[in-house]
Amino acid sequence: MKIALINENSQAAKNAVIYESLTKVVEPMGHEVYNYGMFGAEDPNSLTYVQNGILAAVLLNSKAADYVITGCGTGEGAMLACNSFPNVVCGHVVDPSDAFMFSQINDGNAIALPFAKGFGWGAELNLQYIFEKLFDGESGQGYPKERAIPMERNRKILNEVKKITHVDLVTILKNLDQELVKGALSGAKFKEYFYANCQCDKIRAAVAEIVGE
Repeated sequence: MKIALINENSQAAKNAVIYESLTKVVEPMGHEVYNYGMFGAEDPNSLTYVQNGILAAVLLNSKAADYVITGCGTGEGAMLACNSFPNVVCGHVVDPSDAFMFSQINDGNAIALPFAKGFGWGAELNLQYIFEKLFDGESGQGYPKERAIPMERNRKILNEVKKITHVDLVTILKNLDQELVKGALSGAKFKEYFYANCQCDKIRAAVAEIVGE
């Protein structure tokens, strides 16, 4: 699995500790981590939590990433931004039990974490435990187990609803403020990682029109 890490400007200084916690847990599982920044408080390519959502949607819809780890001060803004886009199902995760239940019940493809609220002593341990529960075993198995079938049915219903309530991502990218989108896709590693992993020619072409090859 290709896992993308995205940080916004208010919590960019924590990128290194988040990246370290994530890679420590998931790389032994065989997953790859792509750090899209921000790479620190001084990173010139600044992202807002709204732009986190844009970037997450581009990565997931193009299959340049299979999963997105993002967040903001409380995690709420990043979660709302991500869920504004098609084919993104983002959960707000605070602790390991949130991670486990989101994985097993909702089987989404992104989480938003609070990187300021409650982020104190032992925060890196909480991150590690969250990532362990999020990626441990096969997702979507239900919790409790006897509720697995109706939970799967509800996930499918939600996915069908999102097909109606959202237009395709290429149309969204073209209709959004172009400077907003360009800013979301301007990270130092974006072109290197995106073009190497993108599997959708239409999204690739739309991104290239905005930021170039």
